Amino acid sequence: MGFAKLDISRGKRTGTDEAIYCPGKTCEQLLLILKKFHEDGCSVIGTRCSKEQFEFVQERGMAAHYNETSRIISYRADLRKAPTLPGKIAVCCAGTADLPIAEEAAQTAEFFGASVSRHFDVGIAGLHRLLSKIEEIRTANVVIAIAGMEGALASVISGLTDAPVIAVPTSVGYGASFNGIAPLLSMLNSCAEGMSVVNIDNGFGAALSACRILRCANKLVQQK
Repeated sequence: MGFAKLDISRGKRTGTDEAIYCPGKTCEQLLLILKKFHEDGCSVIGTRCSKEQFEFVQERGMAAHYNETSRIISYRADLRKAPTLPGKIAVCCAGTADLPIAEEAAQTAEFFGASVSRHFDVGIAGLHRLLSKIEEIRTANVVIAIAGMEGALASVISGLTDAPVIAVPTSVGYGASFNGIAPLLSMLNSCAEGMSVVNIDNGFGAALSACRILRCANKLVQQK
């Protein structure tokens, strides 16, 4: 397209369709990219989309879906062919301030076919909130644990469940959190077993990893 080379066949190679990082793209560029996917009959998801970008796309007739909290824009080529993954992903976040990243993770996982249970505002400052949800969290096959501040939520969940835990540090916190560096280091240095860590505020990346875990587990079941 001159300004972009679209990966139309990504879904066939990896099981998940192309994703667009919206910041840095003009409204016109985003519209042209979405239209191209539409013409080729491909589904697509975009992250960190501004309301201005979405309104520009919508006003020009592109039937895309948008969520202001997660800032995700998505287009489904054919609802009848929406993917479905076995198993369940639990998305947990420590506080209400983490909701944008939590919803980015949850909605990304749902777009790629996963069943998601949401457990929000279950940070360890009020441990009873997490413990009141822990039995339901334990029914998930993968847990995404999202937290800013000191980032301890992921370690606690990892010690209470047998599922793989994907930890997402967020940039939420006061000065000494260094915009997410403190929870990132906390999570990387955790002694809790079965936990992996993605980049700061990367709910999208955590969701993709969780979906791949479900997909690979399903392959193993099918091979038996």
